[in-house]
Parts: sequence; C-alpha cells; structure tokens
Amino acid sequence: MSKIKIAIADDYSIFRDGLKVGLFRDEQLEVVQEAESGEELLAGLADSGADVILMDLKMHGMDGIEATKLVRERFPHVKVLAVTMYDEEKFIIHLMENGANGYLLKNADSEEIRKAVHSVYETGYYFNDLINKALLKKLVIKSNLKPNFRSEISFTERELQVLLLICEEKTNAEIGKTIFLSPRSVEGIRQRLIEKVGVRNTAGLVIFAVKNGIV
Repeated sequence: MSKIKIAIADDYSIFRDGLKVGLFRDEQLEVVQEAESGEELLAGLADSGADVILMDLKMHGMDGIEATKLVRERFPHVKVLAVTMYDEEKFIIHLMENGANGYLLKNADSEEIRKAVHSVYETGYYFNDLINKALLKKLVIKSNLKPNFRSEISFTERELQVLLLICEEKTNAEIGKTIFLSPRSVEGIRQRLIEKVGVRNTAGLVIFAVKNGIV
C-alpha cells in the first residue's frame, strides 16, 4: 500500500515538529512538504504531490482560509484538514462549507490526528464531536450564515444510495461492493452529486444530507 503524503502548513516550526513526531508513528503516513504560509504551500504543492494538508488557519501572509479556497480551485483532489485553536460553531461550519474536509483543534492528540488523516484520504471527510455539535447547533438555532446549497434538488435512486453510503463513511470501493458498481463509477456519481448539490467536496455532501434530513 502506498503511503499517504502529507503537507503541513503552519508558521510555527515547533508545532510542525510536534505534528511530525505524531505522524511518524504511523508507517503509512509520510510528510512530504512543510510551509510557513499559504503562498509557500501553494507554490510547492504540485511538486510535493501531497494527498492531505494539515492547515493552520492563522498564518503570516496568506492565511489558511484563503489557502483552503485556492487549494480547492487548483488542486481539487487534495484533502484539507484545518488545525486551529478556533472552536466557534459559525467558524467551523463556514470553513467546512468553503472547502475543508475536516476540522481539528490544535490540542487534539496525535492518535486523533492520524485517524483524521486516514479518514479524509479514504472517505473525503472527517467529522468529530466538535463538527457534529456545530452542525447540530446550526440546525437548532438559525444563524446568520446563509448556506450555499441549491434548493429543490432531486436525486435518482442510485444517487441517493451513494449519498447515504457516503454518510456512513464508506470508501468508493466499499460503496461499489454494496451496490455492485466499480469504484470508478461510484466516483463519477460522487462528483455528480457534488455538482448537483453545489458544494465543494464530500464533506459538503454530508453537511447537506444532515441539514436536509436525508440521514
């Protein structure tokens, strides 16, 4: 099995070193790039071939929020895990709706970080208690954030099957075995769902499904 290639974007070398120590305990993970700003990250991303980015949000120069948006535009296959001290619900949902695949606090232990990396690589998203609580609060208490999802969307039976299995954290291969399709066909349906719903990635699909009572 090939290693999951990781880029770390954070302007504090001490924090980058701490992350590397935790990641090195998993032989399937490899740090291939380090960056102190969004500009530096984007400049080296094509050459590093990173699969997953551990993205600090508050950096000198281009911050992690702007960098996440540009990663989504230029490198749509790369997964972004936000790693930050900000735990406000509005902030979390805003970032998830604008392209992040997962959200971790900087005090998360190394085991959770490794778990999150594997999850976003294999399924396209990582939801922990922090994100779940933010979603629940947004559902119960109307906030000022306006969702960018399209209304009145109709799904085929097959699309709905795939969406429900995505929400169960199934990979393309696992979904394919369940509904007798090739992983490539499943990926095609996943991309069609993303375009139909009007979100940026798989995490956005899950948020849409939760908000609209599909799961």
